[in-house]
Amino acid sequence: DGPNPTPEGPTPDMDVEASMFEPGNLPRDFVLAAMDRFKNQKLIHKRYVARLLLSCLKYFQTHPTLTEISLPDGAPENAPDAGPRITVCGDTHGQFYDVLNIFEMNGLPSRNNPYLFNGDFVDRGSFSVEVILTYLMFKISDPSCIYLTRGNHETKNMNKVYGFEGEVKAKYDDKIFELFLEVFCYLPLATVIENKVFVTHGGLPVTEGVTLDDIRKIKRGCEPPETGLMSDLLWSDPQPFPGKAPSKRGVGFSFGP
Repeated sequence: DGPNPTPEGPTPDMDVEASMFEPGNLPRDFVLAAMDRFKNQKLIHKRYVARLLLSCLKYFQTHPTLTEISLPDGAPENAPDAGPRITVCGDTHGQFYDVLNIFEMNGLPSRNNPYLFNGDFVDRGSFSVEVILTYLMFKISDPSCIYLTRGNHETKNMNKVYGFEGEVKAKYDDKIFELFLEVFCYLPLATVIENKVFVTHGGLPVTEGVTLDDIRKIKRGCEPPETGLMSDLLWSDPQPFPGKAPSKRGVGFSFGP
């Protein structure tokens, strides 16, 4: 039941099936069919979710902590008179129908209509599984159509408290949740667009003189520590007055103009 990555339906050849989940190979039709299924509050097969997560894990492990993006060469298909652009979106927190509305208004992710989703894809909302699977399917279908940075909710402790762990275990199982956690640990921590715009989920590091090279050198593959550069990038918050101070949330810092 549900969509299959191969047009003729489920294949008994596991090598063929695995190849469909290599970056750039996942059919866009499968992504769109899965989204339509999610819209009707149905899921895709657990085997495909596992293959997707394993592919994403391998992909992010081999890509840098700091993503560097150039604008596309052409205008979006849904706005041919517009100039090249990339759309940056903040927290979507399991709000799958809001994500659908963004795509309805702004066009689906594509090579000429790329998106950067800046963390906090999951928790709080009831459809976190559908949100993150949609992003990851687009990523594997065409890596240049969507970019992701890690937020403070792409972490084990937050998932336990704010709902994602329970949602995944209810919709799939413990092993799928563990795979999600592994993928989260290798997500990039920041993005630079056109060598001009710096994007990260949290905010500025508390330590003076941090460079982009310092960010590039951050070791991933772990849960964030309570202090340090990774923690600042995930947790720091803006404040309306100058200077910096420990965050009221207990992790990271608040920084002013």
